Amino acid sequence: MIFKNISPAKGSKKKSKRLGRGIGSTLGKTCGRGHKGFKARSGSGIRVGFEGGQMPLQRRLPKFGFKSTKKDISRSLNIGIFLNDIFFQENKGVSIGYMKEMGLLPKYIKNIKLIFNTKLTEDEINKIKSKKLVFNQKEIRFSESVKKVLEIAST
Repeated sequence: MIFKNISPAKGSKKKSKRLGRGIGSTLGKTCGRGHKGFKARSGSGIRVGFEGGQMPLQRRLPKFGFKSTKKDISRSLNIGIFLNDIFFQENKGVSIGYMKEMGLLPKYIKNIKLIFNTKLTEDEINKIKSKKLVFNQKEIRFSESVKKVLEIAST
């Protein structure tokens, strides 16, 4: 292969239009823009979404899709998370601040409700009894099933 013989693939290079080069070029005088009008002027161009004066689609449709993160300050957690040994490393009172430290909750959460979907085994109840979990009643709300589990564990 010789360097001087290298050329681009056929059809990959296209000659650009040479505008304003006289009558014979077919692109002289008005340069293919026609006479007068909006598109004949320099700097013109129809913006995205313009429909010729008709109310554009994005303005005809109703607004939707915004969700404020400030409103999303409550969360429901399944108590199964708390049966993890990593969570029970320290015998602290369980509060929202403690859960944020453990990485179970994002920073913006202000109140939570503990829920419980499945039945506890004897081992899990014994684990709760042995750790003597103390929940901060002001910050944390409980579902009926969780209240029953905590009553069983406290006996």
